[in-house]
Amino acid sequence: MFNDPRPANVANRNFAPPVAMPRKTGRSVIKIILGIIAALIALLLGLIVLLLIGVETGPVALLIGLISATLPVPVYLLLVLWIDRYEAEPYWMLGTAFFWGALVAVFFAFVINTAGSVAVAILTNDMKAAETFGAVISAPIVEESSKALILFIFFFWKKDEFDGVIDGIVYAAMVGLGFAMTENIQYYGKAVTKGGDALTFVFVLRGFLAPFSHPMFTSLTGIGLGLARQSRNALVKFIAPVFGLLAAISMHAIWNGSAVMFGGPGFILMYILIMVPAFFIMFVVIALALRREGQIVREFLTPDFHGGLLSQQEYDQLGSLRGRMGASFNALSRGGFRSWQACRQLNQTASELAFHRSRVARGISTADAREREAAYRQALEDLLKQLRSK
Repeated sequence: MFNDPRPANVANRNFAPPVAMPRKTGRSVIKIILGIIAALIALLLGLIVLLLIGVETGPVALLIGLISATLPVPVYLLLVLWIDRYEAEPYWMLGTAFFWGALVAVFFAFVINTAGSVAVAILTNDMKAAETFGAVISAPIVEESSKALILFIFFFWKKDEFDGVIDGIVYAAMVGLGFAMTENIQYYGKAVTKGGDALTFVFVLRGFLAPFSHPMFTSLTGIGLGLARQSRNALVKFIAPVFGLLAAISMHAIWNGSAVMFGGPGFILMYILIMVPAFFIMFVVIALALRREGQIVREFLTPDFHGGLLSQQEYDQLGSLRGRMGASFNALSRGGFRSWQACRQLNQTASELAFHRSRVARGISTADAREREAAYRQALEDLLKQLRSK
């Protein structure tokens, strides 16, 4: 675990005044009321979507579809959260992203896509044209735009929690998983009405072969926003989010179009030639983004290492995923759950400090930047003392 090899006069030095960490969850009464109202509206929109699906499929099929769609979701959520290794995002923002996709984005997509398809059917008197328009043009544009809206809200109004590509991918994946869950209720419900074999086929197709399609599409928007946040170039800041959203729409259109226009063989060919490589490219992007976050942690914790707050071992552990995992395992095996929890808090606090300094260095600062700096350092020192005493 964390040992303190430094001389006593260095180990006991106070590096920051004892200040309390700023409470991120503190909200004014007005904000709490607005938040409750927004949550109730989102819940109402989600219930309307379920009602519309139930009218189409019947109550029994709706219930089976609901169960089938929600069963694998916890596993996918854990996989997405595992990506967020250095600076874990606030649970309320992750939950907001997920339920935005599951309740709000789905509602607007359902209404607008249906209205667009009906309009095309009336104008052309061709149901095939309406189906193609809905799948290839309307759905990609409407769905990706509705999912992306919450990402842009986070990007502009929660700058202290949207630091780069990993954050963009994590928030986007949460939105996509929520959207896919509700969408799958409809697909599974329709399959139930056609028999058990149809449900099994659709469940395998959407639950196992293509569970990350929506998260991957929306992640392209998240990557664009993440690159914009990382860059200091004004042109990149403008182009990257736009290009990311357009890429998400295009990939979504290719995905839908291959099935609608070319049938099963075309879909399988597209899946092999485009989607599988895209998944691997996404893994590479995640790996590179995690590597960059590790570099940020090491760079902006260097003053604490040189100043004596962190030992060489602690500095090395905090600057790599393997080191953090090893420290957490050692804390659990030697000190139990409380020690493991303190180690996790140390990792998070060190990341918060490093990314706060990175934001300040890039000109993304707040009025309380110095107070946050002092608070993070004090919390870091307290956690180090706690772990070293074990």
